[in-house]
Amino acid sequence: MGTRKEHDFIGELEISDDVYYGVQTFRALDNFQMSGRRLKNYPFFIKAFAQIKKAAILANKEVGVLDSTKADALAKAADRLIQGEFLEQFVVDMIQGGAGTSTNMNVNEVLTNIALESMGHKKGEYQFLHPNDHTNLGQSTNDTYPSSIKVATWNKLSDLTKAMETLKTELENKAKEFKDVIKMGRTELEDAVPTTLGNTFNAFASYIKSDLERVQYAKEVMSTLNMGATAIGTGINCHPDYKNIVEKKLNEITGGNFKPAENLIAATQDTADFVFVSGVLKTAAVRLNKIANDLRLMNSGPRCGLGEINLPKMQPGSSIMPGKVNPVICEVVQEACYEVIGNDTTIMLCSERGEFELNAVEPGIAYALFNSLILLENAMKTLASKAIKGLNANVESCKKSVLNSIGIVTAFNPILGYEKSASIAKEALQTGKAVGDICLERGYLPKEEIEKILDPQNMLNPQMKAKK
Repeated sequence: MGTRKEHDFIGELEISDDVYYGVQTFRALDNFQMSGRRLKNYPFFIKAFAQIKKAAILANKEVGVLDSTKADALAKAADRLIQGEFLEQFVVDMIQGGAGTSTNMNVNEVLTNIALESMGHKKGEYQFLHPNDHTNLGQSTNDTYPSSIKVATWNKLSDLTKAMETLKTELENKAKEFKDVIKMGRTELEDAVPTTLGNTFNAFASYIKSDLERVQYAKEVMSTLNMGATAIGTGINCHPDYKNIVEKKLNEITGGNFKPAENLIAATQDTADFVFVSGVLKTAAVRLNKIANDLRLMNSGPRCGLGEINLPKMQPGSSIMPGKVNPVICEVVQEACYEVIGNDTTIMLCSERGEFELNAVEPGIAYALFNSLILLENAMKTLASKAIKGLNANVESCKKSVLNSIGIVTAFNPILGYEKSASIAKEALQTGKAVGDICLERGYLPKEEIEKILDPQNMLNPQMKAKK
């Protein structure tokens, strides 16, 4: 392939004819080599940016500042990006200086050169269609970049919701399956009082239900955009009617319900919405991590641990110990959760770094937020399909732990009082005797009443009667 000359106000560069990006993307490619993760690795972000650009193009056409020939060519080019074409042309590093200008220009240049070819021109013949004058008309990085992050996040939150619904359903199924499986409850890793395995999984499902409600609200937060703000929120270089039309066009393109911010100046400099969404993701990660860790502990064994459940056997667990199987799905889910929790700190710090009319480190927010969305969605899917769905209960092991526990002495409290119950527990620990046998030996209660009190089923619900 040959080359073409492109220039910006810094100077002139030779650009290979086989690429659709131009001089500003080329400079960013050379300047920013940080994460090794490029824009093309986040196709949902490219799609969102193309949807924003198409909405801007159609709005500019409607208000009469962009002629139909140019607008139609650019809109068709945007459609091709929305459909997933030209991914390899999005080469800038996700971590970049300049508040996202390099990402915006990567999109502008690719769109422009695709449109130029469709108009019968060569790449780089910007006298016919220009990345800044036409593709970026009435826009700035400072409104298109954060708006694209929000559209991308809105879409990924929809994907996350589906993954969470699947996990919740699997947990609810297990709650029903295990509703009669008695097990020992534990507090601070010590014997507490009996519960059921069904109760355990029902509580897990409740976590996810609560987080689903928060994710739905986070989607609403992401639906408020600052399109029409241009550089700092004043709308300079933008048609007066543009901001009233661009969100309408975007909603037609995406099927969403995006709306303009009440104060475009505030919305352009404030990135706290991303902090809020990240906080929702962090909360979900904390809860998911607890579920994964509890599953690991309940699965521990097979001979020397709790052995209350059997997780599906996914792979050999050791290169030296034959027969060992590790809870690898729970472990990988926990690792993903830890990164989501860490990303929240990154997002908080980047958001705090905003100064005056703009936050220059929004790319750091986008990178961390997108990674959290991807990780959390995959973690939810993985735990549901590879751990929850195929696990089963060790019914006898669960029951045995209840019958052999010292913790069941708690059931004597309402009848014998705390001091006598504590004394029984102490002797049981010292001698290894069952708490019921000690109670009988001491003559505190008849055998029939002891058996009734210590029936695990009678310990699952409130039993105390009002005094007459």
